Amino acid sequence: MPAFGVHPGLGATTFTLAPWQALLAWPGIAQSALLSLSTGLIAPLIALTVVILFLAANQGTRLDRALHRLVSPLLAIPHAAVAFGLAFLIAPSGLLARIISPGVTGWERPPDWLIVNDPWGVALIAGLVLKEVPFLLLMSLAVLPQLSPERRIELARSLGYTPSLAWLKTVLPALYPLIRLPIYAVIAYSSSVVDMALILGPTRPPTLSVAVLSWFNDPDFSRRLMASAGALLQLGVTLSALILWWLGEQLVKPFGKRWLLNGQRTQGRRVWAAAGRVGLTLTTVTALLAMVGLGLFSLAGYWHFPDALPASFTLEHWQRAFSSLTLPLTNTLVIGVAATLIALVLVVACLENEVQRQLHPKHALWLLYLPLLVPQVAFLFGVVVAAESLGLRPQRSLVIAAHLLFVVPYLYLSLAEAYRRLDPHWMQVAHSLGASKWRAFWRVRVPLLLAPLLTACAVGLSVSISQYLPTLLLGAGRVPTVTTEAVALASGGNRRLIGVWALLQALLPFIGFALALLIPRLLRAKRNPRRGVS
Repeated sequence: MPAFGVHPGLGATTFTLAPWQALLAWPGIAQSALLSLSTGLIAPLIALTVVILFLAANQGTRLDRALHRLVSPLLAIPHAAVAFGLAFLIAPSGLLARIISPGVTGWERPPDWLIVNDPWGVALIAGLVLKEVPFLLLMSLAVLPQLSPERRIELARSLGYTPSLAWLKTVLPALYPLIRLPIYAVIAYSSSVVDMALILGPTRPPTLSVAVLSWFNDPDFSRRLMASAGALLQLGVTLSALILWWLGEQLVKPFGKRWLLNGQRTQGRRVWAAAGRVGLTLTTVTALLAMVGLGLFSLAGYWHFPDALPASFTLEHWQRAFSSLTLPLTNTLVIGVAATLIALVLVVACLENEVQRQLHPKHALWLLYLPLLVPQVAFLFGVVVAAESLGLRPQRSLVIAAHLLFVVPYLYLSLAEAYRRLDPHWMQVAHSLGASKWRAFWRVRVPLLLAPLLTACAVGLSVSISQYLPTLLLGAGRVPTVTTEAVALASGGNRRLIGVWALLQALLPFIGFALALLIPRLLRAKRNPRRGVS
């Protein structure tokens, strides 16, 4: 309604196309929309290619097992922290330039290159790839057991296919339909991301979602009408990206069928293997170096370019941050824990109902994915208008409710497979011994699923911590969190202080995952104490 001039709270009560006229007349609006569309297609395509090639080339290898252990921690790093870390790594005076200078480059001063915030969005695409690769890999690993990939590959190997081609021709066609929804969610996020675009994206003009946010926060309230029109335009851009991807799927199908049946068994095996190893290894190393860069900048004293390391280290930046840390950290933990616990109750109740009634919801997953498929700027403005109409003031509880829209889907995805694969005979044995459904649930199912439950909670907590736009809009700037404060520092240029806040934002999810790994081990050790044997 505000997009068409109707917003009683602002005194606008007449239907009009003036907001759309103002939007279409805004300088650079076409370039902003095109930038969002291209980002929403290129980043997911690169990320999906990296994941597919890695799975094809490294199934069962040591590299496969080593990188599997890093998937969840890398997924836990919030988007803003990854963006800051990458910016510190690839900037003209960043960590990478310092490592190779002056020996390789001959630089004694940082080059005058626009790498971060480049007008083509290359840095933004790179940051998105760093976040999307772990997510798509985790989604693929979750559904692969359903396909019995070992049997498929063994059959193809018996016909003379190399391991990589065997995986691509027998496993990939069955895997892709199972991860289509996560891919669509990644496309929707990439085309409408706000926090990473504020840090890495172009500024003149910015991506469409960033422009819409600036109009919404403009002191001139009449801009909110144009912001609503921009939010609907963002929805159209995201839908266009999804439709183009779907059309691409239809175009690839006939070529894919010919390739599957062409009988070539060894063509390009070295290329497949090399690309599969290099892609994910490079992504992982880059993400880890980005985190190292955050740590160095947060502790750096005087650091002259092109020195690879600071001349001195200091805790002064951490001490300065602690004076303003209490409220954002408290809000972050309260909102994150509350949203995660509420989501856990909802998801467990849903999965328990599925198991007891032997349901297999396939089409219902679209409803679960809806908050991930619709751009945040396209519906959160509507939530804000609805809250204002109901007289709900910006507060923690409203932010928690907004976080639930995103925590519930991720927590469900993290827990569903482990919940469904639990052997039902355990519960049957408990019932045969006289245990009620409620008692069997608490005494049998929960202890057996403790590790997946805690891991899902860690994922939910990391998702809540990384939420920028829902916190900013529903909290109206009055509920500061570590993420909103870190992104707010992006315009300041103080790398040391940014490093402190971004590293703290990344450390909180790591603590959650560490507890998820440690608690089951401690409980297991308590139940089975070691007894000395002489």
